[in-house]
Amino acid sequence: MKIREIMTRDVQTVRPDDSIRRAAQLMDQLNVGILPVCDGRDLIGVVTDRDITVRAISAGKQPDRCKVAEVMTANPRYCYEDDPVGSVTELMAGQQVRRVPVVDRNDRLTGIVSLGDLATDAKNDRAVQDALERISSPSQPDRT
Repeated sequence: MKIREIMTRDVQTVRPDDSIRRAAQLMDQLNVGILPVCDGRDLIGVVTDRDITVRAISAGKQPDRCKVAEVMTANPRYCYEDDPVGSVTELMAGQQVRRVPVVDRNDRLTGIVSLGDLATDAKNDRAVQDALERISSPSQPDRT
């Protein structure tokens, strides 16, 4: 099975110069915790609700002045829409991430795949269970 068969298509994106308030409002409206950051159709990063909270709000940044580019994760891990589900499951487990942007072979954003997509649509339940365990295993806190 290929990722294109289970990914979420037509995802909303934000631009790097959008405010984090706009990103947070869009997350609230869509009931999501991550937004791809695109320059045109090119994926340049992702911003999560956690990025906004930890990298901006806890640092005292103003939501209307702070740009997405200041808090996003640049150069995110991504997969291709023709990648096998198993390899993406391994990527998610290895990186301890629950969502991965999906691009085509021209590196244009085409969707996003989540652990929920895998759990709902993938045929290999054991692989999803293994990935969930590895993604959820505690990591050391960053005390810097």
